[in-house]
Amino acid sequence: MPTSEEQLRVVHGLNEKIPPWRRWGAYVSERTWGTVREDYSPNGDAWNFTTHEMARSKAYRWGEDGLCGWCDLHQALICSFAFWNGHDPFLKERLFGLNPNEGNHGEDVKEVYFYLDATPTHSYMKYIYRYPQAAFPYKQLVDENRKRTPHDREYEIYDTGVFAENRFFDIVIEYAKESPNDTCMRVEIFNRSEQAAPITVLPQICFRNRWAWEKDQPCGAEISVGEATSEAMSLYVDPKDLPPPEWLSYDYRLEPYYFFGAPAKELLFTNNDTNNEKLYGPQAKNRTPFVKDAFHRYVVNKEAAVNPAKKGTKACFHYPELLIPAKGSKVLYFRLTPVKLEKPLQDIQRIVDKRKKEADGFYASLHPQSLTEDEKAIQRQALAGLMWSTQFYFYDVKKWLQGDDPQAPPPQARYFGRNAHWKHLHAYDLLIMPDKWEYPWFASWDCAFHCLAISAVDLPFAKNQMKHFFKYQYQHPKGQIPAYEWGFSDVNPPVQAWTVWQLYAREKMQTGKGDVEFLEYCYLKLLHNFDWWVNKVDFAGNDVFEGGFLGLDNISIIDRSRPLPSGGYFEQSDGTGWMGFFTLMMFRLTLELAKFDPVYQKTAMVFLQHFVMIAKAIEGAGHRSQDLWDAEDGFFYDVISHPSGAQEKLKVRSFVGLIPFFSIDYADDEDLKQFEHFYDNFQLFLTHHRSLLGRCISEIDVGGKKRYIFSLMTLDQMRRVLQKAFDPNEFLSPYGLRSLSKFHEANPVNFHGFTVAYEPGESLEKIKGGNSNWRGPIWLPTNYLFLKSLERLSHAVDGKFQVPYAYDAIPIAQAIQLLRQRLTALFQKNKEGQRPIFSDTALFSSDPLWKDSILFFEHYHGDTGRGLGASHQTGWSALVANLFT
Repeated sequence: MPTSEEQLRVVHGLNEKIPPWRRWGAYVSERTWGTVREDYSPNGDAWNFTTHEMARSKAYRWGEDGLCGWCDLHQALICSFAFWNGHDPFLKERLFGLNPNEGNHGEDVKEVYFYLDATPTHSYMKYIYRYPQAAFPYKQLVDENRKRTPHDREYEIYDTGVFAENRFFDIVIEYAKESPNDTCMRVEIFNRSEQAAPITVLPQICFRNRWAWEKDQPCGAEISVGEATSEAMSLYVDPKDLPPPEWLSYDYRLEPYYFFGAPAKELLFTNNDTNNEKLYGPQAKNRTPFVKDAFHRYVVNKEAAVNPAKKGTKACFHYPELLIPAKGSKVLYFRLTPVKLEKPLQDIQRIVDKRKKEADGFYASLHPQSLTEDEKAIQRQALAGLMWSTQFYFYDVKKWLQGDDPQAPPPQARYFGRNAHWKHLHAYDLLIMPDKWEYPWFASWDCAFHCLAISAVDLPFAKNQMKHFFKYQYQHPKGQIPAYEWGFSDVNPPVQAWTVWQLYAREKMQTGKGDVEFLEYCYLKLLHNFDWWVNKVDFAGNDVFEGGFLGLDNISIIDRSRPLPSGGYFEQSDGTGWMGFFTLMMFRLTLELAKFDPVYQKTAMVFLQHFVMIAKAIEGAGHRSQDLWDAEDGFFYDVISHPSGAQEKLKVRSFVGLIPFFSIDYADDEDLKQFEHFYDNFQLFLTHHRSLLGRCISEIDVGGKKRYIFSLMTLDQMRRVLQKAFDPNEFLSPYGLRSLSKFHEANPVNFHGFTVAYEPGESLEKIKGGNSNWRGPIWLPTNYLFLKSLERLSHAVDGKFQVPYAYDAIPIAQAIQLLRQRLTALFQKNKEGQRPIFSDTALFSSDPLWKDSILFFEHYHGDTGRGLGASHQTGWSALVANLFT
């Protein structure tokens, strides 16, 4: 039962189409420019079709972005902040970063900001943005990174010297809801330097542009000057006749709102419309004389760009050159509410303090008592990042392919290019993004991990997230689950069944009763997806699977999504391992459902048969001269089948060979007997296939009772694979398992002119993006799956298993603890007070303003633990929160 105010809010209104406490939140993307949705180029070059430079002048079609943005769950109305230090060429309105051609390791945000705190219902949110007092080094960051090669380190903003002598503002923004539709905002601007410094502040509000995409469609909304009170000015936000979104099955309309703020110099107004004349030349007429970039031009360039009539679809308070004293701060309060209040700002500090106290109580009830204060901070910030990364996501592929204006259709190439086979997909939901700047779009296998991590604090939302991808608006009629925005047809690991089971089991453990309706719905949709995998991603029909990068980007010698240079195809041990894992999870779900409906007993053998066929194929298929299992090395490798019929084993020791270990589960003979129909067939099956015993089905005695272990490996094979996994000279680093064995540092593998070698840091190859590297670094999701597989093995054998380690062997429980401790050590302070994720950045180790700020990266250096790739990918790195429970 809920034990805190926030836990009550988490479950409040769950059966309503709009759960009231979830209606408003920090659901605004931190980057919409450079996304596929905003790309209408003929060649699919999204990054250059809409650039950071263009973003302040172009109204987006599919969603807004902004600095520390706030909006309703359908993003009809958006609040965000803009700042100006008096030196930049434009307002700081959105985060800046490099596109893949500018960064020497791919796209990369070049800002300093942290997600400090959050609650699941966004009743309390806290964010910090670090803004230089000198001119932001835009050109320096681009020029220096362009000079650098993949062999060089990335050039970060703190390398430019712009933060020297603490010459920056720390802008701390807090959101606190007084009630579901009443949001209070507290903005405290700290001057960290030794001298007073001015800053211009512009809290903004706008309607998302839903009127410029159809010919002669009226706007139907307006922001104007609201009535002033004794303590505040206000903007009156009137949706008027703004039509409800056409993508909803129910009527959704905003009521009028007041946006209150402390008295400002002035209120500014314009329209959230594209400045066509600036972007496309004078021949491209503007829809309105007052356009999106008006505030930049008015404040920075002193142009008469704002609407003197004081109305529009975008407005702001203007606080010019607020002088912040040296080492001091200034607080501003704002409030967005549908209620006309006489003293709207008076209680804001009390409301913020109240919600902050509730957030403290909420997390205190979740933290294990054994955690240190630092460990609690890591866990809390990891979970907060998931909530800050929840974004309104809108993408109607059919509309995107057709274009908005029949008189100006997109290039013909669009109909045969990216996502052309996904015309049914129309997403209009709140989804957890991998990273709201780096990856402000969903990736279905990422989201499976997001759901697992956030389930610790918000199980209802986690379940709902999983169900999104099974809706007819997402899942392809043929059964495929969309991969990610840049290629829905690509193949990602089928981890969804595992996540569904984890969510179901968590709820059953917490409440004593699992959500069978949730389980059955997901199961039926997963069944459709399973059929797609079996019939689509098995080229030779031999139960050895292939195709796609399977979430491991450039771990192979070449891009496995593309044809081999010599023809033929990959037979992938990870693809086959993933399918074994998927099959066992479906078997587990089937038996659980059979407890409530006996008809499911009759399908359980289907998955067991599939699993046995996969197990046979991965170890020793009679038709294949090269098996995936290498008895000499004690490891799994990919096999290439050439057009001539010849086969070649790729002896690359990577996580590809560890993934078959994920396929392990167990069941007691006594428990299986409750399923009479299944049990009879299972025994008959074993009678006819006795050779399976000891291979993919093992019988062991636990406490005098028979137990069956289902696995793609024999127990002996597991020991041999684990020997490499726990060898410091192979996979085991001080901070988890490397994605490629360190063996290849001195022993690179060559194939048709391509080479794969151990790369503990940034990738030298740009397969699947420039900053994704599986050739050595540590990744939380695969490590977490490996850890969970070790736990299942431990349960299966009742803890009686020795793991080879350091020329000896240790009990499996000790091996589990060892790996868990190494993964959490990434974020914890060591004896020198340094977090390995910042291993060679002294600023984060010694400076009191930096050392307690934590980032959650995409992946981590295989030797030092230094954070790599996307710096705010709390998405799956938030799994570290689960490791503390």
